[in-house]
Amino acid sequence: MFTGPRPLPTVISKEPKVMAGMILRWRESSSNFRSMDVLPHTLQRLRHRRLARALLATIITAMALLAGPDAQAEEVPILEARVSKVLDGDTFTLSGESRRIRVWGLDAPEWNHQGGSTATSTLHSLISGKQLRCAVLDVDRYGRLVAQCVLPSGRDIAAEMIRSGAATEYCRYSGGYYGNC
Repeated sequence: MFTGPRPLPTVISKEPKVMAGMILRWRESSSNFRSMDVLPHTLQRLRHRRLARALLATIITAMALLAGPDAQAEEVPILEARVSKVLDGDTFTLSGESRRIRVWGLDAPEWNHQGGSTATSTLHSLISGKQLRCAVLDVDRYGRLVAQCVLPSGRDIAAEMIRSGAATEYCRYSGGYYGNC
């Protein structure tokens, strides 16, 4: 009957070579339990479990790579058109687009508030009549397209307005993108 491995022998000598020899003899003498029927089945089940876990991890990793952020992200619509009208310090229209464009990440005073006329005139001088490239990110509660727009030179409109001091970063939505939150 199998009772398991024998306990380690009591070592009286403290010399490392003697101790190593005793442990080696103990291992050799207690290796007989490996040939019994119980252990191979346990090892086999353990190997199958490890294989199944490795296979599952491989499948999950492959699925995550195939359906990564690029596969899940929707394509952002890009508008390229000439500015037809500046409405206030953060809103304008593009020719051929019926909806107004709200500049993403920008908070400018309304035209009828203090500083509003300055913000409006700054945006007007920056973009009026110019061809813009706008990435539409959202639609706000008023139906305006919220977009991040750049000039033909590649300069970001919101960054230029913030730099001029005519408007501030809208931290609630920009998440500190322009570094002014």
